[in-house]
Amino acid sequence: MPDEPSGHPQVDLVFEGGGVKGIALVGAYSMLEEKGYVPHNVAGSSAGAIVAALVAAGYSAGELHDILTETKFSQFEDAGWEKHILALGAPISILKDHGIYRGKQFHDWLSTLLTKKGITTFGQLKYPNETDPRYRYRLQVIVSDVTDRELIILPRDADRLGLKPDDLEIAQAVRMSMSIPIFFEPVTATGADGRDRVLVDGGMLSNFPVWIFDSDGEPEWPTFGLKLVAPDPKKPPSAGAQEPSVSRGARQGLVHYLLGLVSTMTDAHDKVYLERDTFVRTITISNLGVRTTQFNLDPNLAQQLYQSGRDAAEAFLKTWNFDAYKSEFRAGKPYSRRDAVAAAMQPPASTPPPAP
Repeated sequence: MPDEPSGHPQVDLVFEGGGVKGIALVGAYSMLEEKGYVPHNVAGSSAGAIVAALVAAGYSAGELHDILTETKFSQFEDAGWEKHILALGAPISILKDHGIYRGKQFHDWLSTLLTKKGITTFGQLKYPNETDPRYRYRLQVIVSDVTDRELIILPRDADRLGLKPDDLEIAQAVRMSMSIPIFFEPVTATGADGRDRVLVDGGMLSNFPVWIFDSDGEPEWPTFGLKLVAPDPKKPPSAGAQEPSVSRGARQGLVHYLLGLVSTMTDAHDKVYLERDTFVRTITISNLGVRTTQFNLDPNLAQQLYQSGRDAAEAFLKTWNFDAYKSEFRAGKPYSRRDAVAAAMQPPASTPPPAP
């Protein structure tokens, strides 16, 4: 496996979305850092994009832990003037702006953190000698375009939004990716064709894009996916979890229903089956039953999420073997999940009785 100049093994990392559960992703990253892994390229959706952006900017796992455990996520609930209208504030915001919260507080928070590292645009994360658009930028952010119903990968698809990849602001791309429908206002961008495109949470179309850095042949270094999973996948998403943290007036009728629907949709990604070649390179982290929009997260629970990530990464690394992975899944062998399942369902062959 090629190493960085420091001699440490390189790895590409893909962070799944999960709202406030992102602290668990940081816990897993801290274990990878502790074991000497150095990220080459990083990607993510929604909260995963937040962690990926800060890693790409040069934040250490320790710095990320301090940032996310000290941040009051409730500050991102920056409702507009409508909130002052008793009981009707949230419904008016949804009808007027298609979201309860503006997302400006989040954008400013992330922009400030990136500025502290001197990294604000994708052009500053560019590999100058790389020609393949899949690997040209150290960071890739997943966004859902609900106008054209398609996946947008930034910055490589920036021109489709009328933007220049190098000049695209990282905080703005991540703001697009974490626009949880109903909860946050979507971002609108005018494309080169003059049409407005409405952009929302990347997790709506691909919450776990572990495929994003896959090469056409045998990879030089591995890609690890960091995925959040429910403690008991057989339970409904609402089991053992709090409702989205919105005002009391917004907990009525249609608004409550829509928020619950969106939260269920985003959390349901935890239950999607992973193909074997994806599963074996995925660090599966228990989300401890925490919901995506549980913004008033108890500090003790936040620390438990962080430790959950560390434990999951440690367990994963004990069994990981890059050479075995390449031999099994990247050496040109045909593989079919259906065939594997069918073979597993076959009864064991009967043993003939011994000769008399």
